[in-house]
Amino acid sequence: MRVTLERSNLLKSLSHVYRVVERKNTIAILSNVLLSASGSALTLKATDLDLEVTETAPAMVEQAGETTVPAHLLHDIVRKLHDGAEVMLSLGDDGRILNVIAGKASFQLQCLPKSEFPELSAGSFSHVFRLPAEKLKALINRTQFAISNEETRYYLNGIYMHTVTVGGALMLRAVATDGHRLARAEIEAPNGAEQMPGIIIPRKTVGEVQKLLEDGDAVATLEISDTKIRLTQGSVVLTSKLIDGTFPDYQRVIPTGNDRRLMVDRDDFQRAVDRVSTVSSERGRAVKLAIADGQVVLNVNNPGSGSATEELPADYDSDAMEIGFNAKYLLDIAGQVTGDNIRFMLADAASPTLIEDGADQGVLYVLMPMRV
Repeated sequence: MRVTLERSNLLKSLSHVYRVVERKNTIAILSNVLLSASGSALTLKATDLDLEVTETAPAMVEQAGETTVPAHLLHDIVRKLHDGAEVMLSLGDDGRILNVIAGKASFQLQCLPKSEFPELSAGSFSHVFRLPAEKLKALINRTQFAISNEETRYYLNGIYMHTVTVGGALMLRAVATDGHRLARAEIEAPNGAEQMPGIIIPRKTVGEVQKLLEDGDAVATLEISDTKIRLTQGSVVLTSKLIDGTFPDYQRVIPTGNDRRLMVDRDDFQRAVDRVSTVSSERGRAVKLAIADGQVVLNVNNPGSGSATEELPADYDSDAMEIGFNAKYLLDIAGQVTGDNIRFMLADAASPTLIEDGADQGVLYVLMPMRV
């Protein structure tokens, strides 16, 4: 194998694939990226056996060939090369060493044969549809923060994506919950999504998809089966196993009778919560909202370091009440609201609160209160 390509193209492709590779692996080949040179391109592939990312970069191929080299090491080398450098990758005659040459810099990397590299066989996909990358990314961004980290409830360790009919229209909906909060976002379902199976996309895959969907004007293609998902955008192809489990009936925890409406300015509220939570020993400590006609007072009390209070104007005309929330959870939700205002629909201090984005009817959040 002998191939030459621009550093920027190689670095961009490596940046997309190397993140899949865990830094510590008991199986040596899983630390490597597969390089395949043919035609006028270099194809790079990495996998952790559950997730696989492939990208193709334009290149001048003098001699076709394949090999595997340590992914993080190659990425670190290319990242440190000069901007605008031409990088030549040349495989030694015995196939054990890959020479990486750029200008006067030369590196020799240990290789493992391509035959040892695992393939994540995709099988067939029952549903295929296309949608703007920015819409898919919005679905993920507005829900991913609520994914559970609790490994025992593994079926909550991802985003549940499915279709649902709302007001006669078919919607593509994403839901995530960790038991303390729930995030739900939906868009009009694209052609081809009809009767798709409900799938749970794993947390790691969600994170990679977020990073891959960089070009807002691009179109992403999703292929779905009962066990796998494949995303294609431009020259990048991501294939992943799905979580094999049943997502709970999330509709049961979305309150419908909350009749106390609190409206606050998003930016003012976000900054105020951030300020008062500074005195907390940890960001998870509760912030108390004392809500009365025309105002809300935020209060944090930490016996170990002090207390903080801030008053904000608010649109509220129901009975006065006090309720506590996890400060970090409030900030996570506020950070995803796109409108100027956040709308809270409250019941009482012990019941779930519904939080809505004033500018997007397709998004809602449910937050469990804390005792304060």
